[in-house]
Amino acid sequence: MMDFEGVVRRLSPTLKRITKKLNGHHSFFDDDDLYQEALSHLWIAHNKGSIDGKTDSYILQGCYYHLKNYLRKVREHGVSLSLSSPVGEDGVCLEDLLVAENIKSLEHIEGKMEVESLEEKCLSWREREVLSCFLEGMSMREIGGRLGVSHVMVLKIKNRIRDKYIGFHQHTAN
Repeated sequence: MMDFEGVVRRLSPTLKRITKKLNGHHSFFDDDDLYQEALSHLWIAHNKGSIDGKTDSYILQGCYYHLKNYLRKVREHGVSLSLSSPVGEDGVCLEDLLVAENIKSLEHIEGKMEVESLEEKCLSWREREVLSCFLEGMSMREIGGRLGVSHVMVLKIKNRIRDKYIGFHQHTAN
């Protein structure tokens, strides 16, 4: 099996040129995003053994076609929204709506961002499952039934989530 670090070191300059060339039309990506996507593709191909014995040109061409397909999919399914774009029939833009709602909307957005940050950094997969069920409006017994645990265990997990959220909130406030 090829040495992955060696492959990356050898191909990185060309991969970076490819990502820069491909990224000319996509303002929602930067070159590093596409470069990371190319490295992810390369890592998967390396682990499968599908680049063993292949030439650099062949490997780079595979990365190029993967990135082209990736960008096509993102373009087809992506939604781009600008704060200055009109969102209503009356021509009001999203920025005006946020300013009009001011504190309430911004606090809601910041709260959502805090929860997402907490989920990413602090919660186990089981805690994320329980939180997701609570956000769907399920009761503790319904969550326990779905996850195959008692409602008492759901309560314990809920308390762990709360404790982590309080600790995370206090840490970010300082």
